[in-house]
Amino acid sequence: MKTAAIAFILCSLASGTLAQTATPEAKPSCKAQATDKKLAGAALSSFTKKCETDAATACDAAAADKKLAGAAKASFTKKCVSDAVGG
Repeated sequence: MKTAAIAFILCSLASGTLAQTATPEAKPSCKAQATDKKLAGAALSSFTKKCETDAATACDAAAADKKLAGAAKASFTKKCVSDAVGG
């Protein structure tokens, strides 16, 4: 649940003028978290998949809050998930 909340915050920042300034209290990207936890193999795959799913859910919610549709929603969601995943 925390990951989804953090992803939502990151997505919200990604579309605004604050996108270029990271907040110090924000969690690092999925890749950074996996590196910090020293995950490898199946554990890394599982963690990454769950993190991406949580990010996609949060980004879709953010797009709905902004009343985006069509190409704008797809573009926003793609960038939002990419930022949250870290790649």
